[in-house]
Amino acid sequence: MKPTILGINYIYHDTSACLLKDGEIQYAVEEERLSRRKHSQEFPARSIETCLAKTRTDPREINHVAISVKPGRTDALKLAHAAKLGDLSNNFMRYEFDRLHWRHIKFWDWFQRMWPEDGTTRPEIHFLEHHLTHGLGTFLVSPWDSAAILSLDGWGEWSTCWLGHANKQENSCLGESHFPHSLGVFYSTATEFCGFKPNYDEGKTMGLAPYGYGSRFFDIVDSMVAVNDDGQIALDLEWFDFQRVGSNLYSEKFCRTFGNPRRDQQQFQSNHYDVAAAFQAVLEKSILKIARILRDKTSEDRLVYSGGVALNSVANGKILSEGVFKDIFLMPGAGDNGTAIGAAAVAHHRLQGGSGRVLHKTPFLGTEYSASEIRNTLTAAKLEFDEPPDITKVAAQYLGQGKIVGWFQGRMEFGPRALGNRSILVNPTMPKMKDRLNREVKHRESFRPFAPAVPVENTKDYFDIDVPVPFMLKVAAVRESMRSQIPAVVHVDGTARLQTVDHKANPLFHELLIEFGKQSGHPVLLNTSFNVMGEPIVESPTDALRCFFSNGMDVLIIGPCVLVKPATEQRKHPARSGC
Repeated sequence: MKPTILGINYIYHDTSACLLKDGEIQYAVEEERLSRRKHSQEFPARSIETCLAKTRTDPREINHVAISVKPGRTDALKLAHAAKLGDLSNNFMRYEFDRLHWRHIKFWDWFQRMWPEDGTTRPEIHFLEHHLTHGLGTFLVSPWDSAAILSLDGWGEWSTCWLGHANKQENSCLGESHFPHSLGVFYSTATEFCGFKPNYDEGKTMGLAPYGYGSRFFDIVDSMVAVNDDGQIALDLEWFDFQRVGSNLYSEKFCRTFGNPRRDQQQFQSNHYDVAAAFQAVLEKSILKIARILRDKTSEDRLVYSGGVALNSVANGKILSEGVFKDIFLMPGAGDNGTAIGAAAVAHHRLQGGSGRVLHKTPFLGTEYSASEIRNTLTAAKLEFDEPPDITKVAAQYLGQGKIVGWFQGRMEFGPRALGNRSILVNPTMPKMKDRLNREVKHRESFRPFAPAVPVENTKDYFDIDVPVPFMLKVAAVRESMRSQIPAVVHVDGTARLQTVDHKANPLFHELLIEFGKQSGHPVLLNTSFNVMGEPIVESPTDALRCFFSNGMDVLIIGPCVLVKPATEQRKHPARSGC
């Protein structure tokens, strides 16, 4: 009998939980969606409770709890690196370990409450290496029987980069890099210099980079980081100050060389654009070198990739366009949120004698609300709504008219991207829609691109890529002939971070794309997350209503119900249902 495993990420950011039963991920949710605090670092008590409640699992049914950190390994590495790095690093390490200590206390408090010492059988606890849950955990939920494995992030137990290889018979670690030599923190330093929040806003740095001239600072930035022939990373620490608590990530030398850092809300200067461009270019160069080393070590042509740095979809696209690997598999939750799933998968694999794989067939692993629950919420709010017989046709009509549509359907996505169930949708053929969406709804920086969603069978008509991109984690060039046809989703450098939609994976969203294509001539929609800047993606109908009425969205299609703001347009369906 296969075990029931609760997977938890609670040490690092984006805390989360998942429930694995009978070798399949039944439920997974990030704490931020329930607490409504983005990138939550809280212990994921709400997420755990939701996983158990929605799957009707009694805590006594749980055999194992798998956690994406191994405290003993952390302590050993602390001692080793303290000896190498001196008092400056010790200062940072003391702070980090105080933080981890208090989070462990919260875990044990929760564990004691969940399984009190009253004779109840307690589950076995598995503390697992962070990068193992990233790397091997992602392989175990991938569709492949063998692959090279790469995990890159800021740090986890002081490991910052993990290279591996796995097949049906065995898996192995081929090398690691350790703090403070981290490509994640390297890139976060540029993020902070450009006036964004490090370990939070790296996607903004990636979006800003195409506006700059990378060549201006490339040689200097390139000298800051080296990758040796084994794939190990080394930073020139004179440029950085992240080893000290309470300091900026960048050093005084960094500012003397690159000029004044941007403060929040200040105007961008040319040095900020050019620093972003140079750091993006050097990050790509470093990742490509590590990827080539890994390909040569493993002789594999497919890569399993994870960690916070794996969210840099531009670099992911370069791995493919440069032909280093034929394809890349990334979990929809490629960052720390996904280590709850990775921990459960690794524990399951070991409990099955090293042969167990895990089914993670869909990103739609979160909460779902029935039509009656949605109607009751709308009715309680005294809102008028319609229930047309074909919501995809109605949605396509509104989109064709240039309306901004909130789209709330089915189970919530796991991971940072809205993939068609908690989305805001816009007609990409209208050039001004990107600016209107930014100005009236998202309230985010104008330089940040929006993503196109396209039926997988139409991908090559619009984008220069040969593999599916189901989780919006790879950037591809938009075909030159199509850039003027879908201008709202084309970035300044002619690329797009696309999402390919398969009918089997999301039939309703696929149907909407096809219907919009019939009406507009292009089965492509601008798809962005159903939230405003600084907030998590909406989880519940109540969240959706709050978001809808707080900004300039025109239409909300929530389950079978359609709401149109009175000031926007007269309702097209005079006969209401559900009120």
